[in-house]
Amino acid sequence: MSSTGNLNDKFDTSFVYFFNYIIIGDMGVGKSCLSTQFIHKRFRSKDDITIGVELGARIIRIQNVALKLFIWDTAGQESFRSISRSCYRKSAAAIIVYDITKRNSFENVVKWLDDARENGNKHITFLLVGNKNDLEQQRQVSFEEAKQFASDNEIGFMETSCQDKLQCRLNVHQIS
Repeated sequence: MSSTGNLNDKFDTSFVYFFNYIIIGDMGVGKSCLSTQFIHKRFRSKDDITIGVELGARIIRIQNVALKLFIWDTAGQESFRSISRSCYRKSAAAIIVYDITKRNSFENVVKWLDDARENGNKHITFLLVGNKNDLEQQRQVSFEEAKQFASDNEIGFMETSCQDKLQCRLNVHQIS
């Protein structure tokens, strides 16, 4: 397990609450890019494969309350699924990411959601995130279809692009 984020941030005690968020989804959908954009406020263009789990942290303020968010960026490969499952129990929220240009990644969302519901705590909050909406011309999953899936499953939904700092911040603020 590797750790990302500002070292000073890891030992900062100026926060009131802390929460664990887990990012799950198929390999190659942009989970690590989302995590990097949120934690470091920069776009990660390299496609390094996550092995196991990477942990990052960031303090955010919502209504003048400081929250420290620990972001668990998980590997999307089946061989690492048991590691992801152990993180569900500790998580306040699960961000399920799919790639709008890869239909198969959306079809697998139901597996990720079922897995998190089965292994997570009973209060876990879910957010479905359609990533790579900057690639509209390659879209294979409509906004309406994903929104309907989220509604049917009573989870939050939004689309984003890792290249857009504001959209990535909104993802996490939406469920904080």
